[in-house]
Amino acid sequence: MLVLPTPKKYFLTAGAAEGHSELNAFDNALLKARVGNVNLIKVSSILPPEAVFDAELVIPFGSLVPIAYACIISEHPGEIISAAVATGISEDSFGVIMEYSCHGSKDQAEAAVIKMVEEAFATRGMNLREIKLAAVEHTVTKIGCAFAAVPLWY
Repeated sequence: MLVLPTPKKYFLTAGAAEGHSELNAFDNALLKARVGNVNLIKVSSILPPEAVFDAELVIPFGSLVPIAYACIISEHPGEIISAAVATGISEDSFGVIMEYSCHGSKDQAEAAVIKMVEEAFATRGMNLREIKLAAVEHTVTKIGCAFAAVPLWY
């Protein structure tokens, strides 16, 4: 049986970009968010206990990276799209990651994702010590993507 290690580090990131196709817009947004040269493994929303925030974390190219993310792609010129992620840090246990994307402003995405973190903590009966947030807003020119994520690393 293969047992994967528990990630020990994380950072929050966001990026937005245009592309000639939906996939290129997504790829270009990943590059802006510093995760374009790794392989993403989408995970759900729990931040491991004792995980350390490292804003300058560099992940080796080609790595398999557990990541919680929100993404939205639009082909409607002039449309505003946004993506946001937030981590809720507990006083003495694990944390929670929430992701959100919308056809709308960065402010809307930030407010929604913060509310989601607060609800997740209330539901679990946990005390919320701190919220970290990353968000991006993009006005579509041709094909645009807004992406926000919490990459986890070892």
